[in-house]
Amino acid sequence: MKRNILIFAGTTEGRQLAEYAVKEGIPCIVSAATEYGEELLEHDLQLQKEKNKKSEFRVIHGRMDQQEMEMLFEKEQVGLVIDATHPFAVAVTENIQRACKNIGIEYLRCLRDFLTEAMAGRSGEHTCERINAITKSDSSVVCVNSVDEAVDYLEQTQGNILITTGSKELDKYTRLTNYKERCYARVLSVLPSVMQSIELGFSGKHLIAMQGPFSREMNLALLRQTEAKYFVTKESGKNGGFAEKLEAAEQAGAVLLVIGRPIEEGLSVEEAEQEMRRWNRD
Repeated sequence: MKRNILIFAGTTEGRQLAEYAVKEGIPCIVSAATEYGEELLEHDLQLQKEKNKKSEFRVIHGRMDQQEMEMLFEKEQVGLVIDATHPFAVAVTENIQRACKNIGIEYLRCLRDFLTEAMAGRSGEHTCERINAITKSDSSVVCVNSVDEAVDYLEQTQGNILITTGSKELDKYTRLTNYKERCYARVLSVLPSVMQSIELGFSGKHLIAMQGPFSREMNLALLRQTEAKYFVTKESGKNGGFAEKLEAAEQAGAVLLVIGRPIEEGLSVEEAEQEMRRWNRD
């Protein structure tokens, strides 16, 4: 019996792969981490299904550890897993990889474009300086390896900070001197993220709860509203809105502080689509 394709989504790439599967009539199960993510995917995929009534798909949600993933793979008779989770969700990817190895099923990693691709053609305008020690920089773009390095760098600066790296590591910014006055956090507009941020001391005008994607104009408006001198983001690539952040920071005269993403090997969206076609055909 033909075994199922499971797509771990929650990113633009995951949604694109799921939409492609529905459009091409490739049966699949799509997993989102949150109920909100499930609702968004369900809506988008139902729109695609109207174009192909024969499509078979199911959307599920819930955060899982390795053991729970293995149970899901066996229950749903999964034969191919496509990991299109966020590039910074390292622990999730590791759990998926281990679960696939233990069960003995095929694993594919789908990656998004890197920062260098999002900055293509702009190398003459910007320099991206990766720093491993704390240094002063006059660059309009500064790259670091982690949130910890970003915080260490920011501690040597003055001026307001717009943080767009999510709520997961927001606690690390509380090490900054006068963080409640300097920092403005933009997080997802879901209750757990908002409550966690408030508990850490981010509240009132210093907490912005919004769902992306964000245009250059929206980023620019927030930078001006918060009077931010530093704009902290992750190396999110084209689909993560990096170009829009870069342009907004440039226009606002703010330093874009970029947290570099882990180096991985994997497939592009187009290559992953080819693998789904192969799997469905074989």
